[in-house]
Amino acid sequence: MTALEPRDAAQAAPANDPIAPPPESPEGVLGRAHRALSVGIVSVVLLIAFEATAVGTAMPVAARELDGVPLYAFAFSAYFTTSLFAMVLSGQWADRSGPLAPLTVGISAFAGGLLLSGTASGMWLFIAGRAVQGVGGGLVIVALYVVIGRAYPERLRPSIMAAFAAAWVVPSVVGPLAAGTVTEHLGWRWVFIGIPVLVVLPLALALPAIRRMASGPADPGTPLAAFDRRRIRLALGVSLGAGLLQYAGQDLRWLALLPAAAGAALLAPSVLGLLPRGTYRAARGLPSVVLLRGLAAGAFIAAESFVPLMLVTQRGLSPTMAGLSLAVGGATWALGSWIQSRPGTEPYRERLMVLGMILVAAAIAAAPSVLISAVPVWVVAVAWGFGCLGMGVVVSSTSVMLLKLSPPGEAGANSAALQISDGLSNALLLAAGGAAFAALGGGGVAHAAADAAAGSHPGAFAAVFLPMAGVALVGAWVATRLVDKTPSTS
Repeated sequence: MTALEPRDAAQAAPANDPIAPPPESPEGVLGRAHRALSVGIVSVVLLIAFEATAVGTAMPVAARELDGVPLYAFAFSAYFTTSLFAMVLSGQWADRSGPLAPLTVGISAFAGGLLLSGTASGMWLFIAGRAVQGVGGGLVIVALYVVIGRAYPERLRPSIMAAFAAAWVVPSVVGPLAAGTVTEHLGWRWVFIGIPVLVVLPLALALPAIRRMASGPADPGTPLAAFDRRRIRLALGVSLGAGLLQYAGQDLRWLALLPAAAGAALLAPSVLGLLPRGTYRAARGLPSVVLLRGLAAGAFIAAESFVPLMLVTQRGLSPTMAGLSLAVGGATWALGSWIQSRPGTEPYRERLMVLGMILVAAAIAAAPSVLISAVPVWVVAVAWGFGCLGMGVVVSSTSVMLLKLSPPGEAGANSAALQISDGLSNALLLAAGGAAFAALGGGGVAHAAADAAAGSHPGAFAAVFLPMAGVALVGAWVATRLVDKTPSTS
């Protein structure tokens, strides 16, 4: 699962869309007025969710066949890096001229990236395809939430957002099994090539309805607003800076310090301009909410990306069985999200989030125990189920608290900051994990199937999981700082 994909629909809902809401109707999201739109956009999310869960299963085989295991982390972080820029661009594009154009371009880019990765003859071309996918994914996810804000009356928005979250459950369970079966019998390329064909039907249902119900500028009576060039430059600086740091992390020569320094010089001021003041010192309240989201998502996704590779190369599991080790997480993630939504848990939300981060840290720390041959491999599945339970609590709760702490006029910008923290942390921690993995000989696992001795590098995997568990524990501390306890002077 990846953190930039909509497991938690509330985080990106537009808060201050000036367009008038649609007239109230007693019908639900599957009523006559909204049926085609609801089925179409939920199907798009379903396919994106399936792709996200399937990629992790096929990736170890793809990396080995393309001789690209040392670049394994890039295949994940490239997606997150380009999506950072695309999300900012999509939000401004949709506000300026409506969500139809960024949604159409985004789905086209997403499908094109899949085809590029699926037909790649080398690892760098494969990574380029993932980067194109990231552009498409960033454009699509923001545009979809603008569609919700414009096409659905307020009373129906929770229902369609719940449908978005539910669309992740089945792919989380079925995706790894289906992708593993396809990988074993047809080849890993078909996991990527087959999905673009399936997007045609949802688009045929959704696009006409979007054109009718949500197209055009938010306020047709005023001239088109100009793009906020400063914010776009900052978003570009974040993407380029993160990309340079990732590249430097994979190149262990002294010359790598040059792109690392350039990346840091671009990244630091750009992030400071896009996130709330005080985020990096965990200031109480909103800054800590945004920081917690990044720590939770980054640590979890960076660790999860290496689970299938570890099980395939170190314990000899098939891609199908390795993928199934993560399948239970879809259900427990949904359970965690449901638990935090109960009215009775509201007074204990902060404590619940601390507990959630402790579960995440424990799951990540327990995963590399299977590097010991006496430990049964099902330990990973159990641990990951508890980790996903914690993530379901934390990710949903950060969105709830963000909206609670945001003034009405700042909810949109703060929601964007939450997504940037999520995506940037994914990219940076994946880069850090990939650098540690490569530095300790992780590239040698490419030959694990042929030579178990040559492919055994348990230290490389431990160097990924244990630091990420430490990051999650820092997140547990940050979760104690979400409420501003400064006494009121009024």
